[in-house]
Amino acid sequence: MNRRPWLNTYPGDLSRRTTPGSESMLELFATTVSKFPDRTAIAYFDGAVSFRDLDQRSDALAIALTEGGFAAGDRLALYTQNNPAFVVGLLAAWKAGGIAVLINPMNKARELSHLLGDSGATALLSLDDLYVSVAREVLDGGQTEVRQVFVASARDDQKRDDERVIPVAEQPAVSGALRLTDVFARHSDRRPAPVSGKPEKAAVLTYTSGTTGVPKGAINTHGNLAFNTHTYREWMKLDQDDVVLGIAPLFHITGLVGHVCVSLVVGSKLVLAHRFNGRVVLDAIREHRPTFTVGAITAFNHLSGLPGATKDDFASLRAVYSGGAPIAPRLRDKIRARTGMDIHNCYGMTETTSPTHAVPLGVAAPVDPDTGALSIGVPVFNTSVRVIDDDGTDLPPGEAGELVVSGPQITPGYWNKPAETAEKLVDGELHTGDIGLMDEDGWFYLVGRKSDMIIASGYKVWPREVEDVLLGHPAVREAAVIGVPHEYRGQTVKAFVSLQPGRTTSPDALIVFCKDRLAAYKYPRVVEIVDELPRSPAGKILRRELR
Repeated sequence: MNRRPWLNTYPGDLSRRTTPGSESMLELFATTVSKFPDRTAIAYFDGAVSFRDLDQRSDALAIALTEGGFAAGDRLALYTQNNPAFVVGLLAAWKAGGIAVLINPMNKARELSHLLGDSGATALLSLDDLYVSVAREVLDGGQTEVRQVFVASARDDQKRDDERVIPVAEQPAVSGALRLTDVFARHSDRRPAPVSGKPEKAAVLTYTSGTTGVPKGAINTHGNLAFNTHTYREWMKLDQDDVVLGIAPLFHITGLVGHVCVSLVVGSKLVLAHRFNGRVVLDAIREHRPTFTVGAITAFNHLSGLPGATKDDFASLRAVYSGGAPIAPRLRDKIRARTGMDIHNCYGMTETTSPTHAVPLGVAAPVDPDTGALSIGVPVFNTSVRVIDDDGTDLPPGEAGELVVSGPQITPGYWNKPAETAEKLVDGELHTGDIGLMDEDGWFYLVGRKSDMIIASGYKVWPREVEDVLLGHPAVREAAVIGVPHEYRGQTVKAFVSLQPGRTTSPDALIVFCKDRLAAYKYPRVVEIVDELPRSPAGKILRRELR
């Protein structure tokens, strides 16, 4: 194992034309269309969208945008599920010289209003049901700059309805908005004026999950996206014959880069299914035989427990990665035993445009003997990582501190937030707020976030260690640990757990289970059994909601 993995550089074949990340996403997509115009770009239920279709549809929407007053640098907000319309809107925003604003389709009126206002979006592409139930109320309030509204149906591009996922019987009335299918018909065979494709131009505003406060719009440039798309291509050994299973939300940085951008650049087929539904995703796996995916560990855990699922169902998946939340070694092993999938860890943030670390394909990640943490891998190509203490001093291998990252995938900052940008980005390095360590062989391990650390009687307790112990109990499905105020200890440990279907246990039994396996200051004094733990779309436990 290379003891200095931060010196990983791209293999020589990538230097044949340009440095990775020096192109714009539009240039890369244009190359794919010229090579594979009739190949399937998106498989959506029983429908198929070719790369030529994507090119022509995004041309039509770009023309409609510009004719409606959309100018270079303007923002188009995308408020959809995992639908082909998302990809069309993304490309159209770029072709019109603008920026795509990625919005969680679970957001309600208050949240949508904040994101539209913060981004200054002048156009919105929404699913019709989201427009009727949420967006129209926000727009009618007159507090946004949105002047153009386009809507798509979740049933567009599919021939066979799947009522398990899309129960709406008819398209709702969408007064005040223009249907995307009408845009395609009106502007067919027209091409927008070309725009400059500089890699330093903002491509998307990707809002942070808000686990520590109000969401901020991270600026991800064309160069950021292109660089880490190449990272996926080379690290996971992807080419046009691969099939990408799109289980991560497309509005999230993992789905955006690891699903959409990979397909647009590599020329591989992307399988979408509107939103995550275990049975529907399993059907898609059986039909399309995907070879690569990246998603939250919760999604893989769910798929592994579906009645009737077998190892044969997952046999086509040769490269499987998980990010967004730490993986307990026990959980990785349980999923592998059920499905045969070797899940590789990766680590990144919205601000790093997806991965900064990943486990090499085909390599088993080690477990740190002191913390019990499964390694998040080694730094990916051209990426530098330091571990520092509170004074900013580099720490030696084995000592935990804040991970500080630099590389071509790092955001230039937050949208209209210079103070927050200056706090997180210092001398070109991103201060992640995550606590981790590097061992003597160059493997990195994530311990937790600074804000999650518990101080009990003066001792530091990292929630992940307690959670890993709880996950070892046969009745426990998921676990989350927080610190709560305590008159004597300052803080004490509280655990929230959900149980495996059909299994029972009690809070007292779980406390005893942990007490036998953890130091006295670490084991939870309080355990609460809940049906589900609150999680972000990336699978991160929302501890602030538990608090």
